[in-house]
Amino acid sequence: MHSRSLSARLLPVAALVVAFAARPALAQQQAAAPAKSAALDDPTIVAIFDAANTWDMETGALAMKKGTSQEVRDFGKMLERDHKMVRQQGRDLAKKLGVTPTPPKDFAMAKDHAAALAKLRSASGKAFDRAFFEHEVAFHKAVIDAVTSTLLPALHNQEVKDLVTKVAPAFQAHMMAAQNLLDKQSKVAEAR
Repeated sequence: MHSRSLSARLLPVAALVVAFAARPALAQQQAAAPAKSAALDDPTIVAIFDAANTWDMETGALAMKKGTSQEVRDFGKMLERDHKMVRQQGRDLAKKLGVTPTPPKDFAMAKDHAAALAKLRSASGKAFDRAFFEHEVAFHKAVIDAVTSTLLPALHNQEVKDLVTKVAPAFQAHMMAAQNLLDKQSKVAEAR
Protein backbone atom coordinates (compact mmCIF):
# COMPACT_ATOMS: atom_id res chain seq x y z
CA MET A 1 0.00 0.00 0.00
CA HIS A 2 2.98 2.31 -0.51
CA SER A 3 1.14 4.16 -3.27
CA ARG A 4 -1.90 4.60 -1.01
CA SER A 5 0.27 6.29 1.60
CA LEU A 6 1.73 8.55 -1.12
CA SER A 7 -1.78 9.60 -2.05
CA ALA A 8 -2.63 10.25 1.58
CA ARG A 9 0.43 12.47 1.92
CA LEU A 10 -0.52 14.41 -1.23
CA LEU A 11 -4.07 15.21 -0.13
CA PRO A 12 -2.90 17.97 2.26
CA VAL A 13 -1.98 20.00 -0.82
CA ALA A 14 -5.60 21.20 -0.90
CA ALA A 15 -5.31 22.57 2.59
CA LEU A 16 -1.92 24.06 1.76
CA VAL A 17 -3.30 26.03 -1.14
CA VAL A 18 -5.82 27.53 1.25
CA ALA A 19 -3.44 27.92 4.21
CA PHE A 20 -0.17 28.87 2.58
CA ALA A 21 2.13 28.61 5.57
CA ALA A 22 0.64 25.45 7.10
CA ARG A 23 2.76 22.32 7.27
CA PRO A 24 1.19 19.10 5.85
CA ALA A 25 0.42 17.41 9.17
CA LEU A 26 -1.10 20.58 10.59
CA ALA A 27 -3.07 21.14 7.39
CA GLN A 28 -4.52 17.63 7.63
CA GLN A 29 -5.58 18.20 11.24
CA GLN A 30 -7.12 21.57 10.42
CA ALA A 31 -8.74 20.65 7.10
CA ALA A 32 -12.23 21.11 8.56
CA ALA A 33 -11.28 24.21 10.56
CA PRO A 34 -11.19 27.71 9.09
CA ALA A 35 -7.85 28.28 7.39
CA LYS A 36 -5.51 31.04 8.42
CA SER A 37 -4.07 32.38 5.20
CA ALA A 38 -1.70 35.08 4.17
CA ALA A 39 -3.22 38.16 2.61
CA LEU A 40 -4.29 37.23 -0.87
CA ASP A 41 -3.82 39.91 -3.46
CA ASP A 42 -3.81 39.62 -7.24
CA PRO A 43 0.01 39.37 -7.57
CA THR A 44 0.07 36.52 -5.03
CA ILE A 45 -2.78 34.70 -6.75
CA VAL A 46 -1.12 35.11 -10.16
CA ALA A 47 2.09 33.62 -8.68
CA ILE A 48 0.18 30.65 -7.24
CA PHE A 49 -1.60 30.10 -10.56
CA ASP A 50 1.76 30.20 -12.38
CA ALA A 51 3.36 27.79 -9.90
CA ALA A 52 0.50 25.29 -10.09
CA ASN A 53 0.80 25.16 -13.87
CA THR A 54 4.60 24.89 -13.75
CA TRP A 55 4.42 22.05 -11.24
CA ASP A 56 2.03 20.02 -13.34
CA MET A 57 4.25 20.59 -16.38
CA GLU A 58 7.07 19.05 -14.34
CA THR A 59 5.07 15.99 -13.28
CA GLY A 60 3.78 15.59 -16.83
CA ALA A 61 7.33 15.66 -18.20
CA LEU A 62 8.35 13.07 -15.61
CA ALA A 63 5.48 10.78 -16.67
CA MET A 64 6.55 11.10 -20.30
CA LYS A 65 9.96 9.73 -19.29
CA LYS A 66 9.03 7.18 -16.61
CA GLY A 67 5.56 5.97 -17.57
CA THR A 68 5.40 2.24 -18.30
CA SER A 69 2.65 2.51 -20.88
CA GLN A 70 1.83 4.77 -23.79
CA GLU A 71 -1.31 5.79 -21.91
CA VAL A 72 0.72 7.14 -18.98
CA ARG A 73 3.21 8.90 -21.26
CA ASP A 74 0.40 10.41 -23.36
CA PHE A 75 -1.35 11.70 -20.24
CA GLY A 76 1.91 13.27 -19.08
CA LYS A 77 2.38 14.87 -22.49
CA MET A 78 -1.15 16.29 -22.38
CA LEU A 79 -0.52 17.76 -18.91
CA GLU A 80 2.72 19.35 -19.99
CA ARG A 81 1.15 20.82 -23.15
CA ASP A 82 -2.07 22.06 -21.53
CA HIS A 83 -0.46 23.57 -18.46
CA LYS A 84 2.26 25.24 -20.51
CA MET A 85 -0.42 26.93 -22.60
CA VAL A 86 -2.41 28.04 -19.54
CA ARG A 87 0.72 29.22 -17.73
CA GLN A 88 1.64 31.33 -20.77
CA GLN A 89 -1.85 32.84 -20.88
CA GLY A 90 -1.45 33.81 -17.23
CA ARG A 91 2.00 35.27 -17.83
CA ASP A 92 0.80 37.22 -20.86
CA LEU A 93 -2.12 38.64 -18.89
CA ALA A 94 0.11 39.55 -15.95
CA LYS A 95 2.45 41.38 -18.33
CA LYS A 96 -0.46 43.18 -20.00
CA LEU A 97 -1.81 44.28 -16.61
CA GLY A 98 1.60 45.19 -15.23
CA VAL A 99 1.24 42.65 -12.40
CA THR A 100 4.44 41.18 -10.98
CA PRO A 101 3.63 37.70 -9.63
CA THR A 102 4.65 37.60 -5.97
CA PRO A 103 4.67 34.19 -4.26
CA PRO A 104 3.68 34.03 -0.58
CA LYS A 105 6.60 34.62 1.82
CA ASP A 106 6.62 31.06 3.18
CA PHE A 107 5.49 29.19 0.09
CA ALA A 108 5.02 25.80 1.77
CA MET A 109 3.42 24.48 -1.40
CA ALA A 110 6.76 24.79 -3.21
CA LYS A 111 8.46 22.64 -0.58
CA ASP A 112 5.69 20.08 -0.71
CA HIS A 113 5.80 19.96 -4.50
CA ALA A 114 9.55 19.32 -4.36
CA ALA A 115 8.94 16.46 -1.91
CA ALA A 116 6.16 14.98 -4.07
CA LEU A 117 8.35 15.23 -7.16
CA ALA A 118 11.22 13.50 -5.33
CA LYS A 119 8.88 10.66 -4.34
CA LEU A 120 7.67 10.31 -7.92
CA ARG A 121 11.26 10.31 -9.19
CA SER A 122 12.16 7.52 -6.78
CA ALA A 123 9.25 5.32 -7.88
CA SER A 124 9.52 3.04 -10.88
CA GLY A 125 7.47 0.69 -13.00
CA LYS A 126 3.79 0.24 -12.26
CA ALA A 127 4.33 1.80 -8.81
CA PHE A 128 5.34 5.03 -10.56
CA ASP A 129 2.25 4.92 -12.81
CA ARG A 130 -0.07 4.49 -9.83
CA ALA A 131 1.68 7.14 -7.72
CA PHE A 132 1.60 9.54 -10.67
CA PHE A 133 -2.15 9.14 -11.21
CA GLU A 134 -2.83 9.40 -7.48
CA HIS A 135 -0.79 12.59 -7.39
CA GLU A 136 -2.62 14.05 -10.37
CA VAL A 137 -6.05 13.36 -8.85
CA ALA A 138 -5.05 14.91 -5.52
CA PHE A 139 -3.21 17.84 -7.13
CA HIS A 140 -6.07 18.81 -9.45
CA LYS A 141 -8.64 18.42 -6.67
CA ALA A 142 -6.52 20.70 -4.48
CA VAL A 143 -6.24 23.32 -7.20
CA ILE A 144 -9.96 23.19 -7.99
CA ASP A 145 -10.90 23.46 -4.31
CA ALA A 146 -8.51 26.37 -3.75
CA VAL A 147 -9.65 28.21 -6.86
CA THR A 148 -13.34 27.95 -6.05
CA SER A 149 -13.19 28.50 -2.30
CA THR A 150 -10.29 30.92 -1.86
CA LEU A 151 -8.57 32.29 -4.93
CA LEU A 152 -11.48 33.39 -7.13
CA PRO A 153 -13.29 35.17 -4.26
CA ALA A 154 -10.06 37.03 -3.40
CA LEU A 155 -9.29 38.17 -6.97
CA HIS A 156 -10.01 41.81 -7.72
CA ASN A 157 -9.08 42.06 -11.40
CA GLN A 158 -11.90 40.88 -13.67
CA GLU A 159 -9.56 39.82 -16.50
CA VAL A 160 -7.64 37.54 -14.16
CA LYS A 161 -10.93 36.15 -12.79
CA ASP A 162 -12.09 35.52 -16.35
CA LEU A 163 -8.90 33.63 -17.22
CA VAL A 164 -9.07 31.46 -14.09
CA THR A 165 -12.76 30.76 -14.73
CA LYS A 166 -12.09 29.94 -18.38
CA VAL A 167 -9.42 27.34 -17.60
CA ALA A 168 -11.19 25.76 -14.61
CA PRO A 169 -12.99 23.13 -16.73
CA ALA A 170 -9.62 21.88 -18.01
CA PHE A 171 -8.42 21.31 -14.44
CA GLN A 172 -11.64 19.37 -13.77
CA ALA A 173 -11.15 17.34 -16.96
CA HIS A 174 -7.56 16.51 -16.00
CA MET A 175 -8.67 15.37 -12.55
CA MET A 176 -11.43 13.17 -13.96
CA ALA A 177 -9.13 11.68 -16.61
CA ALA A 178 -6.48 10.88 -13.98
CA GLN A 179 -9.13 9.26 -11.77
CA ASN A 180 -10.44 7.20 -14.69
CA LEU A 181 -6.93 6.01 -15.57
CA LEU A 182 -6.23 5.20 -11.92
CA ASP A 183 -9.49 3.22 -11.69
CA LYS A 184 -8.65 1.40 -14.91
CA GLN A 185 -5.22 0.53 -13.57
CA SER A 186 -6.75 -0.78 -10.33
CA LYS A 187 -9.19 -3.02 -12.24
CA VAL A 188 -6.35 -4.46 -14.33
CA ALA A 189 -4.32 -5.16 -11.17
CA GLU A 190 -7.33 -6.82 -9.48
CA ALA A 191 -7.94 -9.03 -12.52
CA ARG A 192 -4.46 -10.51 -12.22
